[in-house]
Amino acid sequence: QVQPVESGGGLVQAGGSLGLSCAASGRTFSMHAMGWFRQAPGKEREFVAAINWSGGSTYYADSVKGRFTISRDNAKNTVYLQMNSLKPEDTAVYYCNRVPRVTEKRALDAWGQGTLVTVSS
Repeated sequence: QVQPVESGGGLVQAGGSLGLSCAASGRTFSMHAMGWFRQAPGKEREFVAAINWSGGSTYYADSVKGRFTISRDNAKNTVYLQMNSLKPEDTAVYYCNRVPRVTEKRALDAWGQGTLVTVSS
């Protein structure tokens, strides 16, 4: 199991950028595909992006494709989400979690605290 701690959220204007980090404990971090998810107020949690164990394969939700970039540094047990051209509809609490494989939008572990991203118009 991998226990994530998300950080980097904040308030940003529409069109701006923000970078999120997910520091994960667990000796097997580098063996797992990891994903980012988000939950907007009053909505279900949804998949955002995923990356395979080596960082060589990524997968994105259509709503963020071309604007967000997921990456990882296995030496630091950390996954990143660079968010550009932010829109008000990107406002949500962002979480990271293990996923079974990069194209499977299903979280495997308990959720962390998440980090809040607010995009003002």
